[in-house]
Amino acid sequence: MEAFASPLALLLERCLGYSPRLVAPIGHPVIWFGWIIDYLETRLNRTSRTAEQRRLAGFVALALLLLLVVVASVAIQQAVRAIPGGWILEVLLATPFLAQKELGRAVEVVATALRTSLAAGREAVSHIVGRDPQALDEAGVARAAIETLAESTSDGVVAPWFWLVLLGLPGIALYKAINTADSMIGHRNERYRDYGWSAAKLDDLANWIPARLTTLLITLACFWTPHASPTGGWAMARRDARKHASPNSGWPEASFAGALGFRLGGPRSYDGEVVDLPSFGDGKSALAGSDILRALVLYRVVLNVLLGVSVVVALLVWAA
Repeated sequence: MEAFASPLALLLERCLGYSPRLVAPIGHPVIWFGWIIDYLETRLNRTSRTAEQRRLAGFVALALLLLLVVVASVAIQQAVRAIPGGWILEVLLATPFLAQKELGRAVEVVATALRTSLAAGREAVSHIVGRDPQALDEAGVARAAIETLAESTSDGVVAPWFWLVLLGLPGIALYKAINTADSMIGHRNERYRDYGWSAAKLDDLANWIPARLTTLLITLACFWTPHASPTGGWAMARRDARKHASPNSGWPEASFAGALGFRLGGPRSYDGEVVDLPSFGDGKSALAGSDILRALVLYRVVLNVLLGVSVVVALLVWAA
C-alpha cells in the first residue's frame, strides 16, 4: 500500500488543504523552514564580508538547513513506518508540502475581487505576487494572477509530487526547503546576490524536470479542457520558454499562454522600478477576471491528469 502514498496525498490535500486553524498554534512546515533560513541569514550574511565569503556563508546556511530537514524527515519516516499502517500517517505528513487547494483558492479570490472593483483586485493579487499592485490595471491584475497560477502549478504542485514519488517524505520535505530558501534569499539584489546564489542554483536544478513535466501535463490537460489548445500550449512552451531569465519558470507560463490563447509576461514594476521582461504567447493581452476563471479550469484539469499519472505510477511500482 505504500506505493499509493503519492496519489492519496494528492487527493487528500486537494480535498482538505492545510487547515488555517493549524497555522496559529503550530505553524506550517514552510514557516518553520523560514524561521531557520531567517535565523541563519541574520548571523551569516554580513555586509562586511567579501562576495566570496558571502557566497560560502550562503552555501553553509543552505547545507545546514538541508541537513536538519533530512535528519528530521528520515527520522519521522522511519518512526511512522515502524507503526502498523503507518504509511497512512506518512501520507498525512506529506500533504502540507503540496499546494493544490490553497493555490486555486488564492487565485480564484483575485477573479472574484476583480469583478467587484479594480482596487479589490489589486488588494487580492498583492497577496500572491511581489510586483507593485498599484501599477496594475485590470489586465495587469489578471495577468499577474494567471502567471502565478502557471508557475506555482509547477513549483507548488508538480515538483513536490515529483520528489515525493522519487524520494518519499524526505524528498518532498527537502524540495520544499530548497524552494523556500530560493523564495527568501535567492534574489539578485545587493543583499542576496552572493549569499543566495547556492539556494537559487539548487532550486533551478530541483525544478528542471518538474517544469518540463508540467508543460507535458498542461498539454495533456488541454484535451479535456474546453477552448484550450494542446498544440498551442506545447508549441508556445518550446518557442518562448527560454525567453525567461529562469531556466524553468518560462515553461509553465508559456504553456498556459499558448494553451489558452493569452499573452503573458511583459514589463512589470517592482518597488517603483519598471523591469522589462519578455512576453509569452501571441494571443489576447487585455485579460479580465473571466480569463482567470478560464485558467483555473485548465489548472483543475491539470490536477486531474496529475492524479491519474500518479495512480498509474503507483500501480507500476506496486506491480514491480
